[in-house]
Amino acid sequence: MSAEPITSGQGYRLEADFGGTVPVRDTALWGAQTQRAIETFTISDLRLPRRYIETLGSLKRAAATVNAELGLLDPALAEVIVAAAGEVADGLLDDHFPVDVFQTGSGTNTNMNANEVIANRANQLLGMPLGTKHPVHPNDHVNLGQSSNDVTPTVVHLTAQAAISHRLVPAFSHLAAALRTVAAANHGIVKPGRTHLQEAVPIRLGQEFLGHAGQIERSIERFRAAQEGLAEVALGGTAVGTGVNAHPEFAGRVAAALAAEFDVALRETGNHFQAQNNLDAVVFTSGALRTAAASLLKITDDIRWMNSGPRAGLGEIEVPGLSMGSSIMPGKTNPVVAEAVGQVAAKVTGNDATIALAGGRGNFELTVMTPVVAHSLLESIELLAGAAVVFADRCVHGIRGTSAGPEAVERSLMLVTALSPRIGYDAAAAVAAEAKATGRTIREVARERTDLPEDELAALLDPYRMTGGN
Repeated sequence: MSAEPITSGQGYRLEADFGGTVPVRDTALWGAQTQRAIETFTISDLRLPRRYIETLGSLKRAAATVNAELGLLDPALAEVIVAAAGEVADGLLDDHFPVDVFQTGSGTNTNMNANEVIANRANQLLGMPLGTKHPVHPNDHVNLGQSSNDVTPTVVHLTAQAAISHRLVPAFSHLAAALRTVAAANHGIVKPGRTHLQEAVPIRLGQEFLGHAGQIERSIERFRAAQEGLAEVALGGTAVGTGVNAHPEFAGRVAAALAAEFDVALRETGNHFQAQNNLDAVVFTSGALRTAAASLLKITDDIRWMNSGPRAGLGEIEVPGLSMGSSIMPGKTNPVVAEAVGQVAAKVTGNDATIALAGGRGNFELTVMTPVVAHSLLESIELLAGAAVVFADRCVHGIRGTSAGPEAVERSLMLVTALSPRIGYDAAAAVAAEAKATGRTIREVARERTDLPEDELAALLDPYRMTGGN
């Protein structure tokens, strides 16, 4: 037997929309359209993150202020909308945003969630019961001059802009500084360079870490390049880019207010049709994040290799032993932070694949996978920022060069490269072949097979000189 329908007075109230009435919990600030979304989209437990809701609340607050300034919204209504939207921005109403990430592709459900929560809270502040839609209406007043189709991409751009500026760039700058500190501390340690995992000419350990620092610094440059595209927002285009029902000054004023609030560059697009029919700027940004992930993966792999051992591997560096690494082997420690960061890199790479696929699913005037793009992009930014800080503080800062690198240099066959300009490639190759066959060093064989004076041989085979040390 089916359960009896829920009616008003049983801990629920009835809210009406275009589809009729729907029961909503008495304590919930959302309305009928959000309730329908909750019941429809029961796909996952993923929700749009706090940063997104903060930005959405801030946009609604700025919109109410601007609409009042333009004479489109009663100042008294604007005042309570601003107060309610401020509570959304400040995180006081997060429990009232329950809609799944996997929802309408334009983000309409989350936009209406915000409109309903802000309207209900504004009416509540005016002493009205929840669900009245009077005097503040979620569409007529909170959503005035807006459409989900221009609000959602604007929120994605602004949220990503702020997260990159205030979270990601500082985190990567911190990591770059840590890598440069390690580079400076190990400037004088010479070790074998390696190409194809085979010995190459010598390199200083400090130079190796200088290369890593350069990767991270160039990631920051790519982030900043991506921000240029994110600064251009769709707000003002409303449904399809024509700007119907929006005051011509609305978007520019709101963008200026939000730029000041979040301390980022933000401007209304000069081409609303392109701003709403694609997510190209977001796809480009994700590409920069994926590139940074690739850099982190490369750096962590190098650190794991150089730290391998401690006695049967390369052992050229030691990383902090933060915890026991094995439940069966006593005393074993592992490069656990490098492994964790590598997993972040893998996750960000997967998010980029999601964003690239979703970014190409626009049909005519609208992209239809924006919520999952928003979730994936913001998750990637947070993961990369968190990983960079932990990597710097819990691994990089504690790296110490060992004597294994310098000891390996003297045994390296590729020291012979320095002899090639002096005795010729073929003669140098013969020296290397004999050294390899006999187990002797290049220096020992060269003494026998060449007539080079000892002082010249010593100068030619000086590993530090070969690294550009002079």
